[in-house]
Amino acid sequence: MIERMPLKNGWSLICNDTARVKSGFPADIPAQVPGCVHLDLLENRLIPDPYIDVNEITSDWIGRTDWTYRCSFEAAPDAGKVHELVFDGLDTVATIELNGEELGRTYNMHRTYRFDVSQRLRAGANELVVRFRSVYEYGAEMEAHYGYRPNNYPGPGNLVRKMACNFGWDWGPTLVTAGIWKPARLEVWDRARLAETRVSATLAGGDGLVKVNARLARAVTGSACRLTAEIGGVTRAIDIAPRAESAVFEIRVPSPQLWWPHHLGAQSLYPLEIRLTDSETGDLLDSYSKEIGFRSIRLDTSPDSHGSAFTFIVNEVPLFICGANWIPDDCFPSRVTAERYRQRIEQAKDANIHLLRVWGGGIFERDEFYEECDRAGMLVWQDFLFACAAYPEEEPLRSEVEAEVRDNVVRLMSHPSLMVWNGNNENIWGFDEWGWRPIIKEGETWGLGYYLDLLPKLCAELDPDRPYYPGSPYSGSMDIAPNADEHGCKHIWDVWNDVGYEVYRNYIPRFCSEFGWQAPPNWATLEESVHDAPLSPESNGVFHHQKATQGNEKLIRGLAGHLPEPETMEDWHFATQLNQARAIRFGVEHLRSHRDICKGAVIWQLNDCWPVTSWAAIDSTGRRKLLWYALKGAYDPRLLTIQPRGDGLAAVAVNERTLFWRSKISGTRMRLDGTVLAEFEFWRFHCDRLEAREFPLPEDIATPGNAEDEVIVVSMLDKRAFHYFVEDIALALPESRLSIKVERTEAGYAVHVTAEAFLKDLCLLADRISPEAVVDTALVTLLPGESHVFLVEAASVPDQSAVLAALCSANDLVSRARKK
Repeated sequence: MIERMPLKNGWSLICNDTARVKSGFPADIPAQVPGCVHLDLLENRLIPDPYIDVNEITSDWIGRTDWTYRCSFEAAPDAGKVHELVFDGLDTVATIELNGEELGRTYNMHRTYRFDVSQRLRAGANELVVRFRSVYEYGAEMEAHYGYRPNNYPGPGNLVRKMACNFGWDWGPTLVTAGIWKPARLEVWDRARLAETRVSATLAGGDGLVKVNARLARAVTGSACRLTAEIGGVTRAIDIAPRAESAVFEIRVPSPQLWWPHHLGAQSLYPLEIRLTDSETGDLLDSYSKEIGFRSIRLDTSPDSHGSAFTFIVNEVPLFICGANWIPDDCFPSRVTAERYRQRIEQAKDANIHLLRVWGGGIFERDEFYEECDRAGMLVWQDFLFACAAYPEEEPLRSEVEAEVRDNVVRLMSHPSLMVWNGNNENIWGFDEWGWRPIIKEGETWGLGYYLDLLPKLCAELDPDRPYYPGSPYSGSMDIAPNADEHGCKHIWDVWNDVGYEVYRNYIPRFCSEFGWQAPPNWATLEESVHDAPLSPESNGVFHHQKATQGNEKLIRGLAGHLPEPETMEDWHFATQLNQARAIRFGVEHLRSHRDICKGAVIWQLNDCWPVTSWAAIDSTGRRKLLWYALKGAYDPRLLTIQPRGDGLAAVAVNERTLFWRSKISGTRMRLDGTVLAEFEFWRFHCDRLEAREFPLPEDIATPGNAEDEVIVVSMLDKRAFHYFVEDIALALPESRLSIKVERTEAGYAVHVTAEAFLKDLCLLADRISPEAVVDTALVTLLPGESHVFLVEAASVPDQSAVLAALCSANDLVSRARKK
């Protein structure tokens, strides 16, 4: 069996900037592996936390400096065995030396590297050195080699295989890392090992079909091996001839339980065990172990009356995808633990999200991410790592791309949660519409050969049972505009950048894989990360934690016509978070109401990598923004919404459950004081499973008498939808009048609220009371006399005055504006 010795202790970090060292910088710094230079400097208190205030800019020098990691380890080499140094991830431009001899050089953060050291390893102490060169310097060399290629963001992220958002994005800081960011180890083996194990699980009729393609590495020829696989009570063994280096076989599992996305069914997982043994002695040489699930997946892009479909079909069920984009959860990915993955994925699941799109400007996440998605029933859309830039297709980049794709497709393809490989993020759109054409000289490459040739060929070779699509957005053909509504997947970014969120209704795409709206992080997160006195949207720290061009201006512009412009920092914070929640809820409900045409809404974005004003629903500390609560409602498998249809209005029931939805539907048009002006009831309104069904509202419901003082309320079982004839800025919202009662609970406390007047989008901003507090609901609208209970997880129970101060609603924003 392979012996594996982790190399995680005894590392030191050396700064190769001699002038800095001469000026007093430590020559030898204790280091952690896995890790990176920034984390080692932070741990040793040599730099301030770059996430705090404007400290980010004090760390710019780190990415422009060369660094060396060094450790000593003991070994007892065996002449009859193979000894290999294995690095699961080196970031990025590195030279590896053992006992003074160079083993090799690396240029790719996204690959695994393996070096045979059988002839170089010493008995006793061995010195391992990994020298990291500044990626900026290497990037400058590559630009001279390839020529300039357009890039939407600073740095050479399109010229070297490194996490592109390291160089800064419109939500992320510029923290250019270097280091051994994944585990390193010494492996010792003899006779043979599993060099590559490709596993896919699909359905064949009612049976599960496991396909195994194994490639061996051999220490010596002439040794026969046996490969034995077990799953679901079925065992299959195959003999491998002495000189053979591969084996391909299938296992059929009778009538397995299927794996489903969490909103449709269970996540049945079957342990797969593969053992490589010596045929003569029976010795175990190597093994492979995974939990896999059986399900079918395909992407329907067939022509139809609206253009062409873009529908994911799982287990023969056409899905409407309720998703969110995922970015690296930390600028320093090595400190994202398995538990942090679990928490984020659970938060997504609790918001009724059932797909995460791993975006192409980040990384292929570690195994723990995909394993948790398998367990949680969270589908994964995986971008290949190309984003918002033109990429050369010449060497050496092309070979690096191929190697990283082979590594990661093989590593990830066994996961049932993995739904689709996607070629790039916005690069085809950029070439077509962002002015790249005049910049890219005739005959120069820009990445299209990757997306339309290399990547699909590799996916077809390695993982033929899973869909590949060339890009997001992309319309399926270079002859069609890449961001067309009628074909493929679309990004909607004029909304937010240029126009208000009401414009979402101008689009009915086949699938929307990006759209979003900004807001600041939660109040406690802002106070923890920025120490301006006083805090304001334009104070140095707050402004520095807003990376989008004219972001603050867009936040205020986006309020126009909807909410009054706030006067205080507290109101700015609440109003912009509320507007973000409303904007995305508005867009999602519109898209879902057109389920017959549109088959997916993937919001930008679920998470943050540092404390920042961004499009995220969960900020960098894991606190839920108001958007999270809006998504929980908008992505509910059973949605009731009121939408314009023709010259009138319709209640639209959307049902993503496996059972039909049938109940009485009823509604009223009423004054804000609760006076009923018109009402209707219809018994046994029926919405079938996986359907959107419209119920036209009667004219006396849909037509206001006094638009500024009226609301429509439609109910269907436990679902309720509201429609206002004017925006809040013109709505006759009364001043907030409510009564509360605070009670201790086992987990914290409960706040019982009774409305004495109409309350719109009432929120308990619990983290303003206590930073660790988490509230269960938000954005609650109450008619006069109605009550709601907010449940708060917290360590202590606040007094009533603190709770009252943390209760905010749209009424408060409007009332304060009227008093000016």
